[in-house]
Amino acid sequence: MNEGLKKYFRGDAVIWGVIIALSIISLLAVYSATGTLAYKNQHGNTAYYVMKHFTFQLVGLFIIYVTHLIPYKYYSRLSSLFLLISIPLLGATLVFGRHINDASRWLTLPGIGFSFQSSDFAKLALIMYLAKVLSQKQEEIKDLKKAFLPLIIPVALVSVLILPANFSTAAILFATCIVLMFVGRVSIKHLLALAGIGIVMLGLFIALMLAFNQKMRIETWVNRIENFVGIGDSKNQDDNFQVAQAKMAIANGGILGKGPGNSVQRNFLPQAFSDFIYAIIIEEYGVIGGIIVLILYLWLMFRAGMIVRKLDRTFPAFLAIGLLLLVVFQAMINMAVATSLFPVTGQTLPLVSRGGSSILFTCFAMGIVLSISRGQDIELLEPITNADDNNNITENTNNPNNNEGGNE
Repeated sequence: MNEGLKKYFRGDAVIWGVIIALSIISLLAVYSATGTLAYKNQHGNTAYYVMKHFTFQLVGLFIIYVTHLIPYKYYSRLSSLFLLISIPLLGATLVFGRHINDASRWLTLPGIGFSFQSSDFAKLALIMYLAKVLSQKQEEIKDLKKAFLPLIIPVALVSVLILPANFSTAAILFATCIVLMFVGRVSIKHLLALAGIGIVMLGLFIALMLAFNQKMRIETWVNRIENFVGIGDSKNQDDNFQVAQAKMAIANGGILGKGPGNSVQRNFLPQAFSDFIYAIIIEEYGVIGGIIVLILYLWLMFRAGMIVRKLDRTFPAFLAIGLLLLVVFQAMINMAVATSLFPVTGQTLPLVSRGGSSILFTCFAMGIVLSISRGQDIELLEPITNADDNNNITENTNNPNNNEGGNE
């Protein structure tokens, strides 16, 4: 990256590079996966869906650019507001949301007609809030009432509101929160209690659904698990069909792949441009292409560690770890499903799968991470004005007054 670009695009250059690389891979894969569908549904215009996807990519890159220019301390101040907004949005989605596959996941904004998954916004809001509270509570982080309860209440509430429509998203978010709290030095016994509470809440939810004869989502979860272990009902083989087609795509790809645009299974694989786009990537670019995509996501997590090592404040450290854990966990689950290592979940591949709101909110998360790395660069260039600026992250964990957001 030359000096001219560095003037406008600040922050971690490697993360910028990974974002651009995944965006290019996405554009190629989505064009291949949607070409036949567009030809059938859009009067021969094979570029229809990919152009819509490209538009969302451009908007997403603009969001990253704007977001990365905002100092990360403002995200600490906005975190509580975002969380308060996300909770009624999740409730409204359950009641008024658009139903897809027997689940209410999408909320349409009146007037403009834009649909988005409120869970995408809630995930970001919750991670931002947890990062803020963890940074504020480091001096009393082992205390049940003063630290653990302020953390667990919003985690439980958001997870419960997401669970009825999207079990996999709720599970990934819940797991990410547990890992983030572990990094934030929350007591192990409290985390084990939290995991137990999660299991009990899931059991109560299933019992209530059965009591009110609302079995559709539960039957979907059970069928997916049964199909994964090979004991599924032969009358309900939709997931098995998807997995079988994904296996064929991967087998066809071999080591080097069939070449860009030469996928065969895109014509048969449902959600080839979304949930199973990783299988199409392997079919066209081979195992080598699949490994490259995997490495790109792992590289994001590695860069998060590099950023955190240089930070001397806990809020941006927790925020960067939490957001990238969320993105990488989702990517790992998606790739595991496509390669038959995990039951079908419906999770998209971040920054790669075709989509609208998922791309925009993922870009918002990446912009925040770049803002943190940009702020880190600025702080390194600024002269030290007081002794507190010399404190490292370990020292900050014992003094909440040194944390961004600690005195909000």
